[in-house]
Amino acid sequence: MKTAQAARLMIAATLCAGLAACGGGNGGRNSGPNDGSDMSPEVRKTTIWDVFEGSENPNNTVGVNKYLWNASLEVLNFLPIQTVDPFTGVIQTGYGTPPGGGRSYRATIKIADPALDARSLKLSLQGPGGAAVEPGTVRAVEDAILTRARQLRIQDGRL
Repeated sequence: MKTAQAARLMIAATLCAGLAACGGGNGGRNSGPNDGSDMSPEVRKTTIWDVFEGSENPNNTVGVNKYLWNASLEVLNFLPIQTVDPFTGVIQTGYGTPPGGGRSYRATIKIADPALDARSLKLSLQGPGGAAVEPGTVRAVEDAILTRARQLRIQDGRL
């Protein structure tokens, strides 16, 4: 047991030493591609921390159109949500039956672009057991999402 702990400690120390060796410390001389003036804070435009800061337009920090996102959640509100990832624009749902319908569906929605455009929306519907859903049904759900997204945009007053 002590041998395994010692081995883990040795590996951790080696990794830390290797990482510390990558630190540079070239005395202020420009010796590599990342040491030039183009990486100074004044010139650099974005950092990883910009994702977490507030912004006037959330579509700038996340590559997802907020109207398509909200419309997808509203139109498919009868489906239980399993996972959502606003950074990649993916919503996955479990099986549910639409109001007035007899067949259950599950959906995967991908919003691939910040533009309010039909090309930004990718929808996949599956029936029980992975059964295929008629293209007309998928098109009708896509149209409902796009229509609701346009309504939300008009309500927001940002035309």
